[in-house]
Amino acid sequence: MIRATVAQALVRFLAVQEVERDGQRTPFFAGCLGIFGHGNLAGIGQALQQHADLLSYVPARNEQAMVHVATAYARQRNRLGAWACTSSVGPGATNMVTGAALATVNRLPVLLLPGDTFATRAPHPVLQQLEAPHDGNLSVNDAFRPVSRYFERIERPEQLVGAALAAMRVLTDPAETGAVTLALPEDVQTEVVEVPEAFLEPRVWTLFRRPPAPEALARAAARIVAAKRPLVVAGGGTIYSEATAALRALVDATGIPVSETQAGRGALISDHPLSLGAVGATGTAAANRLARDADLVIGVGTRWSDFTTASKSAFQDPGVEFVNINVAALDAVKHSGLAVEADAREALTALTAALQGHQVDPDWRARAARESAAWAQEVARVIAPAADGAPTTQASVVAAVNDAAGERGVVVCAAGSLPGDLHKLWRARDPDGKGYHVEYGFSCMGYEIPGGMGIKLAAPDREVYVMVGDGSYLMLPGDLATAVAERIPIVIVLVDNHGYASIGALSRSVGSHGFGTHYRARANGALPVDNDAGDALAVAALPGTDPAHPDLAANAESLGATVIRCAGVAEVRAALAAARDVRDGPVVVHVEVDRYAGVPSYEGWWDVPVAAVSDSAAVQSARAEYETAREAQRAHVETGR
Repeated sequence: MIRATVAQALVRFLAVQEVERDGQRTPFFAGCLGIFGHGNLAGIGQALQQHADLLSYVPARNEQAMVHVATAYARQRNRLGAWACTSSVGPGATNMVTGAALATVNRLPVLLLPGDTFATRAPHPVLQQLEAPHDGNLSVNDAFRPVSRYFERIERPEQLVGAALAAMRVLTDPAETGAVTLALPEDVQTEVVEVPEAFLEPRVWTLFRRPPAPEALARAAARIVAAKRPLVVAGGGTIYSEATAALRALVDATGIPVSETQAGRGALISDHPLSLGAVGATGTAAANRLARDADLVIGVGTRWSDFTTASKSAFQDPGVEFVNINVAALDAVKHSGLAVEADAREALTALTAALQGHQVDPDWRARAARESAAWAQEVARVIAPAADGAPTTQASVVAAVNDAAGERGVVVCAAGSLPGDLHKLWRARDPDGKGYHVEYGFSCMGYEIPGGMGIKLAAPDREVYVMVGDGSYLMLPGDLATAVAERIPIVIVLVDNHGYASIGALSRSVGSHGFGTHYRARANGALPVDNDAGDALAVAALPGTDPAHPDLAANAESLGATVIRCAGVAEVRAALAAARDVRDGPVVVHVEVDRYAGVPSYEGWWDVPVAAVSDSAAVQSARAEYETAREAQRAHVETGR
């Protein structure tokens, strides 16, 4: 038996956990991110200091942001690596709840170690403790329960061994992974525990690839052979299981075209003639047109969010059927599809073999190739720089970043209008699918900068380009200082459109004229809105405050970043080239863009309800359009066979 504090034993345990897949073994934990307070300083903090040679520690500036760093790291590592995150009890802990939800929604492993109130209850109520008059056992850490894949409060030292092993079981399970929370009462962290020597010996967690059940595979192959217009919807699981080569082999062998979700963007390179790009509410014309007519949809590693399914209006063939390849039973049965519970790479490889000699209808394949080529021409049109004197468009900035990233660079984004533009316009060039990293499962504002840090920590050999709007930047700019302190060389393209452009456009579409989405001062007590032409009304501004908007470039400079101010897309391209020479920390490229020059929607629809009763003619018109669009919605229910 080995004698240590609970915190010391836990840190030593985390340091020796390893993960193995396909014969490749690597340490699972890269380190621990954290902010110390009274609830974890003397426990986890002391243990990290004592065992700094075993598990590295990185101080953060914001608890939510550090969870985003850990989540992005796990995604870039295809869920084969993770960080732990520690905070004190109270606001430090609850700040991590949003990050926990994001990790769980996206099925990405992150270990949260929040301090908790005293198990002995001797000093209750302790500093920052929320007391619940109806429940003496409750602490704010119970807020982690609904957003964690596994939750446990370690109230006695003897519980450590079982809790730590249970945490690792979930973290390394591709079907069950997400945020795992071990709440640690601050007194228990410092208490003595005796653990078996084997608990602190290196432990390997092998991720065996689950093959498809033979009968499920045979049924899936039969459906594909019988289909006249099959379509693949590739999700994030395709990339996490490193199945992009297997997907391409299936496409080349059969001629089945491929569309992609946000998490699956880049599963097939854009130059492939059967690559249709993004599907759904932020989809391309090519993907959405073929989705409308497909009679068989093969979902690979997707959880079928409403953006992907365009609120169940994308697939309009009356007899459309689904085959769902997924490691998670929850996702495999969606749309009443044929569930093929399996690792994506194993299933696609087996499916290609089972379909040997089969080719899709030549007309369907030819149509897909035409739509793909036409879409490439449409992208070229949309991303073209604005005419001389015209405002810079966001689409042209996306193109500049796309070119700078090349094949190996990674773009990261999360919220606002940028994810929709990226989903449609990005030309994926990395055959491994790791060049596109848009967090859209939770679409969390503020994810971008810490997300870029996590990607760079996971893939130091890749250039990382963070694209962030001004609204999302203002949510979590503080960890830019962490990137400076840790000398993490990422390029942050700060696209400034003076407000919440995405929601502003959505507001206009439902007849609300962009209400509450401008960064402008009130005029005579009134909030700024847009007119029917989509322009900001003059009443929105006061003299000298048009717009009432902070100098974000100066803010980034104050946090220690190298900042390059750009007046147009040509200067953005030059700044991106210059940023490659800065290797000792982050570079911020700031550019203002036209708030109203959006990328069109391409035959996708998203169910956003419009007020059924209103005095506004614009709202009444939007409601009528909504009622018409909603008629295309359907529930996909197949008979069991």
